[in-house]
Amino acid sequence: MIIDLFARRVVGWAVADGLHRELALAALCRALTMRRPAPGLIHHADRGSQYCSTDYQAELRKHGILISMSGKGNCYDNSMVGTFFKTLKSELVWRTMFGTRQQAGQAIGRYIEGFYKPVRRHSALDFTSPARFERMTAN
Repeated sequence: MIIDLFARRVVGWAVADGLHRELALAALCRALTMRRPAPGLIHHADRGSQYCSTDYQAELRKHGILISMSGKGNCYDNSMVGTFFKTLKSELVWRTMFGTRQQAGQAIGRYIEGFYKPVRRHSALDFTSPARFERMTAN
């Protein structure tokens, strides 16, 4: 999961059966494809092995993205993503019975793309959705 902290918008995501380097790279590639950030973007992550991997770090450098990782044991460094996952679980996952992993992945995609980004309001954004907030603040 990659979230633009300015607008609380999910810009990259992927689903897999475990937390590993390929999953993180898939989310990063989706974010890069969708947003095409200019060099100088700051990418913050915790010190998970998937984010510290040579491949992940190389992909960030290839796009001129600056790498930010907070200190070891800092439990607050990724709170925005943690909050998103709590919301996803309470609004979708815990309320739904999925027949297959594929169905779960498709439902998560519909939730992110069809509800969370364009509709779900955030108190930190003056109760607007991430997509609307971005439109309102565009230059």
